[in-house]
Amino acid sequence: MKPTYIIRSVLAVAVVAMASCKPEFKEVTPSKGTADFSRYIAIGNSLTSGYADRGLYLEGQKNSYPELIAQQLKAVGGGSFSSPFFNQDQANGSGYMILKGFNPNGTPIIGAETSALAVRNQVTRPPVGTVTLYTKYTGELNNYGVPGIKLDQVDFAPLGYFNGFYERLLPGDVGPAGTTYIDFVMQKDFTFFSMWLGNNDILGYASGGGVGDVPTPKATFSTKYQATLNRLTSKGAKGVVATIPDVTITPYFRTVTLATLLAAVRATPNGAGVENLYISTATGTRIATAEDLFTLTLSSDGVFGVPNQANIPYGLHPLNPIENKYVLDKDEVATVMDFTTAYNNTIKSAANAAGLAVVDAGELLKTYGAGAKVSGIAVSSAYIRGNLFSLDGIHLTQLGYAIVANEFIKSINAKYGSSISTVDAAKYRGVKYP
Repeated sequence: MKPTYIIRSVLAVAVVAMASCKPEFKEVTPSKGTADFSRYIAIGNSLTSGYADRGLYLEGQKNSYPELIAQQLKAVGGGSFSSPFFNQDQANGSGYMILKGFNPNGTPIIGAETSALAVRNQVTRPPVGTVTLYTKYTGELNNYGVPGIKLDQVDFAPLGYFNGFYERLLPGDVGPAGTTYIDFVMQKDFTFFSMWLGNNDILGYASGGGVGDVPTPKATFSTKYQATLNRLTSKGAKGVVATIPDVTITPYFRTVTLATLLAAVRATPNGAGVENLYISTATGTRIATAEDLFTLTLSSDGVFGVPNQANIPYGLHPLNPIENKYVLDKDEVATVMDFTTAYNNTIKSAANAAGLAVVDAGELLKTYGAGAKVSGIAVSSAYIRGNLFSLDGIHLTQLGYAIVANEFIKSINAKYGSSISTVDAAKYRGVKYP
């Protein structure tokens, strides 16, 4: 699940200079420890594929965290690693967001890259609607990252019929009968795996303001996660899994705030006396509080403050409140946190029982999101200038994926007694400026 929008933020985003310097590295003698990295595969969703800036494209694919891990594994017996790269003449893949500059008031000017795409067709497939199909990939495959896939869908045979990114990986014409994701993965002979699945089981609910999707039931998540690990470890493979980050700390939910919206209104000729904003919730319309989180799509859709036919400005009166899809109210935030915690308890318990390494991705992104230095580069969860998250406000930049790759490597080393070198994150970019 990925939110679709073109950012026209009501917020001023300042450009800050970032100092960059080369870190000092200690010499490490590579060792594989107790794991066999000769045939490594990666299982996951958009984060695993290298998706960024609301799109999948060649540059992002080449700098996905599994690609970075695989490069480091070569020193400890890792073999070849193949990702489903787009061809160079279709390098922009699905298309993606680009930063074109800034307005005089500091707001970003966001455009879309629409050239050199790998789109081959668009079809209508009820009940999903329009499904975009991409140029087929043929060849060896080690990176099984599929944007949009939920853990709940790993055993869903028609997935390729409804998900163009997965359809691209499957041979021939894909009908409703299809091939399940886990069956497709298990066709590969592998000795080690990474798995980062489960994010989308709550992301769709959260990014849609609590409407349009529902969280995967906790019991279903637990059953399917355990079953997936059972399949992956059934032939003796070892691996590493990652937990689910708290999506509410991302720029998608932390850029447009009650304070910034009120400030924007009060800066207008007739807005000086505005004290409250009004939101629509499952229990009715009420005044917004600082505990309610607004989505980036509230600004990108250009609806805030626009009068309706009765000349009532959107969001400034209880008779024209901000729709639920644009706000994750405090009760919905609590739901997101509850399910995220339950999912992570399942992930940790199942992984520990299987003797696998675990990456606490939630703690990782919380730490770096709060502000940190990486190879001399300042990163945070601030939109654009933080360089951790890409332009869509949810997926990571290439620098962000390098940070993730290093955390996977550290967890692997700790669990299996290996000494795999980490990545020099300074080589990878944050948000790309024009």
